[in-house]
Amino acid sequence: MTFMTKLTLGTAFAALTATTALSDGHEGCGDGRLNIIGNEFPAIQTVAAAAVECAGGEAEANLTADHQTLNVAGMTGNPAEYTTAIVANSSIVALINEDVIRPLDDLVAEFGQDIPQQQLITVDGKVMAVAFMANAQHLVYREDVLEQIGAEVPTSYEEVLEAAAQIREAGIMEYPVGGAYAAGWNLAQEFTNMYLGTGGQFFEPGTAQVSINNSQGVEALEMMKALSEYMNPDFLTHDSNATSAEWEAGNVALMNMWGSRTGVLMDEEGSEPEVYENTKVGGPLTVGESGTPATTLWWDGWTVAKNISDDDAATTFKAMAAGVSPAILNDETMPQAVWLMEGFEPAPVNEGVLATVQSGAAPYPMVPFQGLLHTALGDNIADFLQGNESAEQTLADIEAAYTAAAKEKGFLQ
Repeated sequence: MTFMTKLTLGTAFAALTATTALSDGHEGCGDGRLNIIGNEFPAIQTVAAAAVECAGGEAEANLTADHQTLNVAGMTGNPAEYTTAIVANSSIVALINEDVIRPLDDLVAEFGQDIPQQQLITVDGKVMAVAFMANAQHLVYREDVLEQIGAEVPTSYEEVLEAAAQIREAGIMEYPVGGAYAAGWNLAQEFTNMYLGTGGQFFEPGTAQVSINNSQGVEALEMMKALSEYMNPDFLTHDSNATSAEWEAGNVALMNMWGSRTGVLMDEEGSEPEVYENTKVGGPLTVGESGTPATTLWWDGWTVAKNISDDDAATTFKAMAAGVSPAILNDETMPQAVWLMEGFEPAPVNEGVLATVQSGAAPYPMVPFQGLLHTALGDNIADFLQGNESAEQTLADIEAAYTAAAKEKGFLQ
């Protein structure tokens, strides 16, 4: 399967002020059913609320951090439980591989003529999703803490380690570094970022043969371990929510965090003024000598389930289009994301994602076997971080787990 996408994030940002918007005023989205499955951060909550309001009737949404373990199963039945899944670069692949979402070309032609082409995610020549926001992980830091130790804002992970050591030595914080290092998907994503930052390639060119068992893989793992020594001892249980809670509690001064989460960290709720007033965002960090940003660019978008009626599909499409129309943008929602629709005005909270785009960071790989590698990474890296295995053995374990899965799926012979 060849995956292609027409969404080029750099182009999308350059064209933000020139796009044709989805028309406002979607009045009544039909009599069909809408049931959304998606992640739970504020931007998606905003989209879901607007879509549910438009659909009315049987409309509901299940927004949860566990969405990626629920969406395939919930869309496999006939009729599907969920009529739409909100996805990103990586999570759409599983839905396509399992054939649970439908091409949107006919619905775009009938109901979405005003959706800008740059928001249409095209796979094998068919529109499979509509992107509504961009996201990336980048530096978040406490300005006051860095001032206390006389340090500049880090631009590399090496500088993060130097600052963390100074913060600990000064007695300001025992565990000044945060990160979404929960074993599983989050941990695999952190390796993905770090490995790209070393200049590594995941697969041998033109093949599904994995190629991470090398010096760059070792470099990525060793940097992750060095960072973990300045993290809360329970770091392998900390997803984005738990890491954000640590930040708001005033326990963390430096972390690599999703741009979609920073609005919560910088508002007045959940933390003391000392924390939120000094929470600032920076660009993506580098590692080693490659100069490549150690992060990935992402889009978030929505799909339509395959195993639902035409009425449900039409209602779902129209409701989700309303949920990502410029009408949702206001003073409260504007900072929640880097929105890909007309009327978006970047705020300071968005500067990290914008800096990531400008840095030339690579998008998360949208190939059908990347998910198998992601799973193998998430299942095996914890052993190294806990000191149970060498980096080389961990990489060999990852390679073996991926290769077995890729052969089972037919990607390798």
